[in-house]
Amino acid sequence: MVRLHASPLQGFTDFRFRNAFQRFFGGIDQYIAPYIRVSGKMEIKAANEGDILPANNLSLDLIPQIITKDAHEFLFVAKYVQEFGYNELNWNLGCPYPMVAKRGMGSGLLSKPEKIDEILERVSAETDIRLSVKMRLGYESPQEIFRVLPVLEKYPLVNITIHPRTGKQLYKGEVDLKAFEECIGQSSHTIFYNGDITSVQSFRDMKDCFPTIDHWMIGRGLIADPFLPAMIKSDSPVYPENRYEVFSSFHDTLFDSYEEALSGPKHILMKMYSFWEYFIQSFPNSPKSLKKIKKAQSLSVYREVVKQIVHEEAVKGAKLKL
Repeated sequence: MVRLHASPLQGFTDFRFRNAFQRFFGGIDQYIAPYIRVSGKMEIKAANEGDILPANNLSLDLIPQIITKDAHEFLFVAKYVQEFGYNELNWNLGCPYPMVAKRGMGSGLLSKPEKIDEILERVSAETDIRLSVKMRLGYESPQEIFRVLPVLEKYPLVNITIHPRTGKQLYKGEVDLKAFEECIGQSSHTIFYNGDITSVQSFRDMKDCFPTIDHWMIGRGLIADPFLPAMIKSDSPVYPENRYEVFSSFHDTLFDSYEEALSGPKHILMKMYSFWEYFIQSFPNSPKSLKKIKKAQSLSVYREVVKQIVHEEAVKGAKLKL
């Protein structure tokens, strides 16, 4: 049975996005929250707390995530999320961004298996929270993971999600499917696959490559095409006839939630511009649409431009069916 998990994307997949997505599209069995980072201050930011509050995630199966290179921070966050009723915490060993990795966190920690071991040993001994890991093949080299996997074998992890790229690749270049296959053979844990699932066909291809994998994580593809998880679940590349009507309702719900949460038109527009870097991939017949959206300097103009773009795409789609 295929189970789909939503990968956390910092700045995108907060509770407002998750709730709107679940309401209009579905198809996701479990969400990972964007990571909590305490940076030695032992304080949880209000935004992090709001993101994992049970009241903000009533219809979601959510797993909080931490990014850290310090066992003390790890234990602090573990205790914190347990107070909200969570029994699992995911450790981010995959973040590829240099500003994180060069501080020895995310994928930047994968070159130090002894440090990973030290942290897991203490956390396992001092808390009963269940642990899972999201990781890459390494930061510099895809061989780094093969020094980390034996360490992970020592601990009762719920699962390990592997994105088969290095941190230095960011999201460029090909995923290393050969290395991922090697990882499956070297771990007794439940393995999740993450990376470049952007269509029903790409999922089918991955499933054919790895028939023993039942858990699949979708990140950027989920934002670019919100219909994708449900289409994968139904094993059909056919979009619903009311595709653009549903997208429009989703967009407006997302917009309204950020309008309520953010202060000032500029912040709201910047947030929505960032989403459109992904959304635009679902509007292949409108190559100039992104420029039009980014030229909108007021909320009213932005809304009108989006309405026009969605309408034009719906009309083009209807003509193609004739």
